[in-house]
Amino acid sequence: MPLLQIQQPSTIKPRRAVGIDLGTTYSLVASEVDGTIQVLSQESGEKLLPSVVQYLATGEVVVGENAKSHLACDPLNTISSIKRLMGRSYQDIQKTALSFPYHFLDKDPQIIELQTVAGPVSPMMVSAHILKKLMVVAQGLDPDIHEAVITVPAYFDDAQRQATKDAARMAGIKVLRLLNEPTAAALAYGLDRGAEGTCLIFDLGGGTFDVSLLQLSQGIFEVLATAGDTALGGDDIDHIIAQWVLKQSQLCISDVNFPELILKARQAKEYLSEHDTASISLGNGWQGELTLNIFNQLILPLVDRALMLCQQVLQDAKKSPEDISHIVMVGGSTRTRFIREKVAEFFGKMPLTDIDPDQVVAIGAGIQANILVGNHAQDALLLDVIPLSLGIEMMGGVADKILMRNTPIPAQATQMFTTFQDGQNGLSLHIVQGERELAKDCRSLARFDLTGFPGMTAGKARIEVTFRVDSDGLLKVEAKELGSGIQSQIEVKPTYGLTEEAVISLIEDSIHHAQEDMNLRKLHEKIGEAQHLLMSLDRALEKDAHLISYELQGLLDAGRAQLRDALTLKQLSKINEAIVSLEPAMQEFAERRLNTALADVLAGKTVAEIEKVLT
Repeated sequence: MPLLQIQQPSTIKPRRAVGIDLGTTYSLVASEVDGTIQVLSQESGEKLLPSVVQYLATGEVVVGENAKSHLACDPLNTISSIKRLMGRSYQDIQKTALSFPYHFLDKDPQIIELQTVAGPVSPMMVSAHILKKLMVVAQGLDPDIHEAVITVPAYFDDAQRQATKDAARMAGIKVLRLLNEPTAAALAYGLDRGAEGTCLIFDLGGGTFDVSLLQLSQGIFEVLATAGDTALGGDDIDHIIAQWVLKQSQLCISDVNFPELILKARQAKEYLSEHDTASISLGNGWQGELTLNIFNQLILPLVDRALMLCQQVLQDAKKSPEDISHIVMVGGSTRTRFIREKVAEFFGKMPLTDIDPDQVVAIGAGIQANILVGNHAQDALLLDVIPLSLGIEMMGGVADKILMRNTPIPAQATQMFTTFQDGQNGLSLHIVQGERELAKDCRSLARFDLTGFPGMTAGKARIEVTFRVDSDGLLKVEAKELGSGIQSQIEVKPTYGLTEEAVISLIEDSIHHAQEDMNLRKLHEKIGEAQHLLMSLDRALEKDAHLISYELQGLLDAGRAQLRDALTLKQLSKINEAIVSLEPAMQEFAERRLNTALADVLAGKTVAEIEKVLT
């Protein structure tokens, strides 16, 4: 018998991937080192990479600390806070209250491009350079690393998430998953500690504040609710201190080097995290002291705003402060003692702070990356949520919600629709996002057509519409006519995205207009019902007018006229009255049509044949 040759077992190199926190102010990369997830250091020894990119006339691109040092002297070519522009359009920039010192090209209102001495650059290109720099750090650990889990804010919509994926692709990175930042923080803390219960993620970064509520149970992480403020962060604290300095020194902004003033304010803030008094001196000779008590008074309004948002997520999830078992502090600004004290006072328990708040999101992403490449048992199921309801516009302009806000993702839902008119062989689908009852008050995401199916009597076609949201929060919609099998689909990548402020505003609008919206929905649904009724009646009269008497014809004509007048007035009560008034005549007409149809079916048949038909 021949012998089979078998090679000696070889040592298989473990597959590595990294977790990346692509931040507004700083970015970090984490990976497994000696059995634990650690944030990797750059050549300088620093772990935090400033999210700043400078473009030079020579074509050279500078990223990180060296670029940051040129923010004040070369603002047009030194790009920071690019995360705020991801997935957005030039139109958005014109509408927003945010100001940027860059020169925007306006050749296409739906695309953002920044003019630099090296030529036009997009937000994705800028982010790609930051990601490349992080991957250089990672490949110093292992040159074969090309995969990553990248974190994004919970409020990033489809366009912003897709822009992040595109930036990663431009940087040569395969994205294993986009992970919501609060979920990453919970993963870093919760699973390491075997945590159970309800966890609140308090994320106060340089430019934004995000708060998320997560349910932790037997390794399952479910995001219950989220809220935030894009104009609340460490930068705002720096500006408050700077304004205090100007007031104390009796100087105007024009009298000082403002970037230097902001730097001094930031240094004072950081010093007060561990001391009770910070000295501040300006280049013009002014010197002063900021005490901890004064500092706390200055930032109290900002802290109160953050706690109000905490209260909002508790209300959304129907929870109280006593229900919270863990509070995780994320972001360098949470090092401020007063913020930690007020959070502890609000919730009645001390927040978790033993993982570096600057690193916790990157560490969580690194843990998830390690799981996804098979180096760790998959013991955590991460359930992020849809921030705004997704639906479709119905006849009459009503928004029919298919996937509701706060549904855990990945998610899928299917709904059946039909045609409105006889012979209809196509339909246009309008996908909307939001909590309002009418499509015109929601955000339009996309439109696509399903055409080519056989024309049928109105209401006979069966069109199955499926909404799928993947683990990255991207939406795919598929429509299929079941009789013919004809189908069409679209992946929703909006041209421009929503800011976190806009998401909150949309939710608040839906609450403020709830009763008004419900009344309008009822009206529009009734209008659609009345229009369908009139269309069906007109079609029946066209076919079987010979079956009715002169008197019944008069009743039907009068009833139709009354209903059309009511539709013109757009008053729900009038439309209901007209339908009720028309119903007796319609019922009599329907009975005559039914009797005639039965007579035609039974004509010329024997009793046995009739019994067979009836059974």
